[in-house]
Amino acid sequence: MSEIIIKAESIKKNYDASYALDGIDIEVLSGQILGLIGPNGAGKSTFLQSILGLIQTEGNLEVLGMDPRKDRHQLLKEVCSITDVAVLPKWMTVDQVLQYVDGVHPKFDLKKCLSILSKTDIKRSSKIKILSRGLVVQLHLSIVMAIDAKLLVLDEPTLGLDLVYRKEFYSQLIEDYYDGDRTILISTHQVEEIEGVLSDALFMNQGRVVMHDSMESINKKFLELRPNIDSIEKGRSLKPIHQRIELGREVLLKESIVIAVVVAETTLPPLLCPALTGSLIAITAPGRTILPLSIEVEKVTVSASFCSSEEFALEISYITSSSKNW
Repeated sequence: MSEIIIKAESIKKNYDASYALDGIDIEVLSGQILGLIGPNGAGKSTFLQSILGLIQTEGNLEVLGMDPRKDRHQLLKEVCSITDVAVLPKWMTVDQVLQYVDGVHPKFDLKKCLSILSKTDIKRSSKIKILSRGLVVQLHLSIVMAIDAKLLVLDEPTLGLDLVYRKEFYSQLIEDYYDGDRTILISTHQVEEIEGVLSDALFMNQGRVVMHDSMESINKKFLELRPNIDSIEKGRSLKPIHQRIELGREVLLKESIVIAVVVAETTLPPLLCPALTGSLIAITAPGRTILPLSIEVEKVTVSASFCSSEEFALEISYITSSSKNW
């Protein structure tokens, strides 16, 4: 049976007259990889800071059975985090940083860290100040991966990195760190990069939880809409739970409202045939977008899940009767 790692009830944090957190209620279980997703200012970082005991909040909060506001010193023996790579002292060498962590953290495995670093371009004699941001992030990840912690908290860990480093970061995280029992929290506004990594997602906006569910459930219940430029306002009027920009194009996440459904097995090429009349905005599958369309068809659509390597079941859902003008 899964252990409750984080339990938050009515968590609030206000700054002046506004709430950064406005009544957060969630439970996070052992083994989950939870993505905290939302725009800047949604409250993601503030919530992670509360979990780490860095700020005081209202409400009931338990992390690994402890109150981070009172038991932070004890809690940090079981929790690791990457919240800001700038915290590594730039005047120290890599080796000095490792020796320091080895001296202060009881669960740090220096040999394991050196083994991880041996797969990178990081030299132990290098000073932190000469390392690129990508290498600093790799160093930070190598350190936390060598600590036997139950909970790992990552706050925008790949911000500012190029695509290659971002992919390497998450690949290393899953292949070399995640063991099925550890719990990982990742905050990001680039959901498309980590959706294949996550087991669950929590969408936040204006300090509130908009939606919290498993990725499997989200892929079944929600649609990715990619309206053309002249249809963006109509897309926004559907009140999506999340918006992002991908390759210069707005992507909206919207709960599916199915009025009519047609299911058909087919291969990818026939999707482009005229038989699919209607205004097709996007076809999505678990963890990826099959067809980011600029195709003009007549109704709005929807989701797909793989049946085999080439075949998949296609659901075409008419969201509203007014969608015919898309």
